[in-house]
This record gives sequence, C-alpha cells and structure tokens, in this order.
Amino acid sequence: MRHLKAGRRLSRTTEHRQAMLRNLVTALLDKERVETTRAKAKEARQWAEKVITLARRGDLHARRLTLAVVRSKKVVAKLFGELRERYQDRPGGYTRIIPLGTRLGDGAPMSILELVDRPERLPKAKKKKAAEG
Repeated sequence: MRHLKAGRRLSRTTEHRQAMLRNLVTALLDKERVETTRAKAKEARQWAEKVITLARRGDLHARRLTLAVVRSKKVVAKLFGELRERYQDRPGGYTRIIPLGTRLGDGAPMSILELVDRPERLPKAKKKKAAEG
C-alpha cells in the first residue's frame, strides 16, 4: 500500500525518473512549451513551479538549489533573468497543462505543458488591401 506516498513512479527507477523529470523541466524552461504524457506533465509541473519560485527569490542559495534540478547554466541564466522578471508579481501558477488526446501508438493521454504569459511567437499576418468600390 502507498499510504502517504507522494508523487508518481512512472514505471521507472528513482534515478531514471529524476533524470527524466530534470530533463523535462530544463526543456520546458528553455523552449517554454513541451509535449509529453499527462502523468509526466503533472509531475514536471510540480518541479517547474518550485524552480520558478526559487528564481523569484533570486539569491545565491536559490540559484544553487536550481542548478541541482536544471541541467543547463544557460537555462538557469534565462530563469533568473527573463523569467524572473516575467513572474515577479505572480503569486503562483506559472504553468498550464493542455490536454491533446491519445497517442496513436499506445493510447497514452498526451498533453502540452507550457509556461503562462509567454510571448506568442506566431508569424505576422499579411495585411489585405481594402477593396475599393
């Protein structure tokens, strides 16, 4: 029985699960949007929220704790720079999970995990000339 045991095992050993979630959080903070299974997204969301909260603190100890989770120093610099400023006034809820449906191969429920308030990087629409007449 798993009474009072928090977190999902995701059918992996502890080392594999932690490495996978660290990589997923690093990719999320770098790209600001990742596609994964719903269970992995829910677990990675918890890690990402804690790391962003640490970045909002901004001190050296918070940076060192973040480096224990995030794999890239470039991503940590982005987190303590751009993302820290973006979420400074937000009390929490830095991520969202958008359901996608099931994966074709094995039927696993898929989702998009993304950061909220991210700038949309959509191509600009061409302006159509108004028809005179």
